Amino acid sequence: MPEHASAQNSCPEVTQWLLKDGFHRDLLSRIKLSTGDEGTGSCIVAIKIHLPKGLYVDPYELTSLNRHNITEALVIGDYVDLEVPEYLATETDVLVYMKPDPECDYCFRATLPLHCRYHQPAEIDGEISAITKSPEILVHCQKRLLSTECLEGTKIEEPCSRKNKQNCHWDSVKFQLVNQKLELQIPVGLKHHITLVCTGTLVTTILCASLILSALFKHGEFLLVQSPL
Repeated sequence: MPEHASAQNSCPEVTQWLLKDGFHRDLLSRIKLSTGDEGTGSCIVAIKIHLPKGLYVDPYELTSLNRHNITEALVIGDYVDLEVPEYLATETDVLVYMKPDPECDYCFRATLPLHCRYHQPAEIDGEISAITKSPEILVHCQKRLLSTECLEGTKIEEPCSRKNKQNCHWDSVKFQLVNQKLELQIPVGLKHHITLVCTGTLVTTILCASLILSALFKHGEFLLVQSPL
């Protein structure tokens, strides 16, 4: 994991924002290479996001976004179960391929849709925090643009792109994290509400089923079919 405190001023700057509210959020990431070299146009930049168990990405949504050239991202590792709750889930790594930012020189940006998993009910507070880990920055350039002080020293093999699954040799880059780790507040139920919620759900289900059966017997037409035996 990159040591942000040891990164030099010439190393890339990383800024991240959480957009939207509720269970469905967007993680916006921007990287400024800070090289001042026009050769950055030949670079491929990616950010590897480490998601805790309480967050996940939808692979089907990522496929749709990639098809519309909005977000290019690849889930690394295991299959993502969309329905499993937080306490049964595993952490997920997502490799997001970034695009040049037209609003910033030598910058790249990408947006990754995030979704919150359901958590177990809490004792008191109706919210639980999910904290994202520090990302990893990967750069693949035709020529070396970053100083050796900004490089981790080892090459990392990851897919060149979502379409091209062939591995490229990426430089793992030290960086300066402009803002702190991101923290999401996820609303959860309260344990002392379990009896009330279960009772209300059961009563509502029985009432709706009774109304449907009553309407069927009152207005429905039934055809008696005799057995040929």
